[in-house]
Amino acid sequence: MLSSGLAEDAAEAYTRYAVAGSQATTYLATFRAITKKYPFKAPADILLDLAASTQGEEGKWFAAAKSAGLLTEAIALVAQSPTDPHTLTRAALDHGQTHPQFALDAALAALHWMAQGRGYDITAADVHEAFQAALAASRNAGRSDQHTVAEVRALLAGPGAAQQSLAKVLVRELAG
Repeated sequence: MLSSGLAEDAAEAYTRYAVAGSQATTYLATFRAITKKYPFKAPADILLDLAASTQGEEGKWFAAAKSAGLLTEAIALVAQSPTDPHTLTRAALDHGQTHPQFALDAALAALHWMAQGRGYDITAADVHEAFQAALAASRNAGRSDQHTVAEVRALLAGPGAAQQSLAKVLVRELAG
């Protein structure tokens, strides 16, 4: 259908086969394969279709969205379902200068998911790195440290064990 060049056929091929027929080893590789195979389809639309195909795991498409420059969509995905805090912190560090609001949102999301007990082998160093990335991005976005500290306090205000652990790790930073 794709090779016929007819728009209707290509659209039908996308609808019927793109997601199921283009699975790769990673979410990012799947996204890239589909965007290459279906150039007439907007990357943001492909991303939304892929996220819809993995309900409850939308956050796993974060790296694909970030890689495609779909930063707003990337942050929307991490708000829907868990995303690896290490990946979020790395994104915050990488984009702190160039896209500070995205970096701030990514760092806060990393702290949020850590506070929900998500992530593999989260250490105190990981918590501090995400917090420092949030502060740096906040400054680059023209916001005050106090505003960011207040947002982090709000993330850690719940009674959960992971929230309490993070609050203990950041006790000095949050005291001010």
